Amino acid sequence: MSSFKDLIVYKKAFSLSMEIFEVSKGFPKEEKYALTDQVRRSSRSVCANIGEAYRKRRYPAHFISKLTDSDAENSETQVWIDFAFACKYIDENTSISFIQRSEEVGRLINHMIANPEKYL
Repeated sequence: MSSFKDLIVYKKAFSLSMEIFEVSKGFPKEEKYALTDQVRRSSRSVCANIGEAYRKRRYPAHFISKLTDSDAENSETQVWIDFAFACKYIDENTSISFIQRSEEVGRLINHMIANPEKYL
């Protein structure tokens, strides 16, 4: 594997982040510096931390540390999705889809954390 962009987890996280970006364009203007910004930042950070982890894979502890950061950002994204649903900015189907996809990303990240030797 030559790049973190080849990782399935990166591709799935990036796709989810881009879809969140598109949907969040419809959030109210008063949420621009609150919910909209937060959900975009955390979902993008999942991807960024995967990229950083991949570059640190020579050092297992650093690799795992960056992956745990990515996992934490993924969990934060789920919280913001819950808020978006509770505020009626997204419908139930969108919320469920986003959460399910985020959970899949979390499982893939946790597989990497549990099996770092496969990526070193």
